[in-house]
Amino acid sequence: MSRNPVVPSFAVITGEQVAHILTGGEQQVVDLAEQVYRLHGQGSTVNPPSYFLRFPDRPSSRIIALPASVGGEQPTDGLKWISSFPENVASGIPRASAVLILNDHDTGYPFACLESSIISASRTAASAVLAAGRLSPGRRPRRIGFIGTGLIARYIHRYFEATGWTFDEVGVHDLSGEHALAFAGYLGGRPDAAPVVNHGTAEELIRASDLVVFATVAGAPHVHEPAWFAHHPLVLNVSLRDVAPEVVLASANFVDDVEHCLKADTSVHLTEQRVENRDFIDGTLYDVLEGRVEVPTDRTVIFSPFGLGVLDIALGRHVHDRLRESRQLGVVEGFFHELDRYGRTGA
Repeated sequence: MSRNPVVPSFAVITGEQVAHILTGGEQQVVDLAEQVYRLHGQGSTVNPPSYFLRFPDRPSSRIIALPASVGGEQPTDGLKWISSFPENVASGIPRASAVLILNDHDTGYPFACLESSIISASRTAASAVLAAGRLSPGRRPRRIGFIGTGLIARYIHRYFEATGWTFDEVGVHDLSGEHALAFAGYLGGRPDAAPVVNHGTAEELIRASDLVVFATVAGAPHVHEPAWFAHHPLVLNVSLRDVAPEVVLASANFVDDVEHCLKADTSVHLTEQRVENRDFIDGTLYDVLEGRVEVPTDRTVIFSPFGLGVLDIALGRHVHDRLRESRQLGVVEGFFHELDRYGRTGA
């Protein structure tokens, strides 16, 4: 702790500002994600379990609290508070909304509140792109397929595109034909867009893809057949609950954090419950980054990222600092009022 700690100013950062800072800096965000994964693997973070607020009257909805602390050159603590209300989509508003609170390392005072749905989507996309590159050490996949066509799918595609990935074909599949067509239209409208194929079933998409991205709101496995993966694609199991234990057990499995990922009825958690061990986990992304494990080429490879709060904290700090450096930080004057231990003189 510094010898003369001071109360920091408090800033509110809008989604528009977050988007302004992050757009065009996708490779920098991927690099930042790698740095944070390395800090986490080295024990320079604190990432306790996420806390789920669920509602008996709204069983499909939840709000999650992700507290975390990141070390390194810019040590920062904080909390992401993110909701998932799937019924929002039918009303024309996004499923997820979020805020991120950043706390000062020395005093514990919060110094920023950021709109965080963009930060959450960006760190998810950066993690996926980083993992795809490290888990396909030979030739990069040429045919990518998205199961689930919402915001996360869009951000993952954008991050692939912005970091130099190219594909011969992009497949899409969604339970909502309307959403699948809209996403296909978005993809096809990109400059130099690859051909887009709208698949009628998940099986068709999986069999036609070298890289499969699950980005759904599925609460339970709906993909049960290992035979669909006979061509051994790379699978980014971003939504965590799409593939059944049969598929997991037939594949090589990598996670971002073992303890975090093997809970809350994720695909790998359900697999652990079935076999009563964790031997099917081949390693973490940190193990891959450090060269501790070899990625097989004769099996399907699945990456299941639970989503670490430390990524949100680090990315939020990055956004905050860039805005501060450019003098665009919106400080709320007088946010902290009771700063005298025994009251203000004359108050």
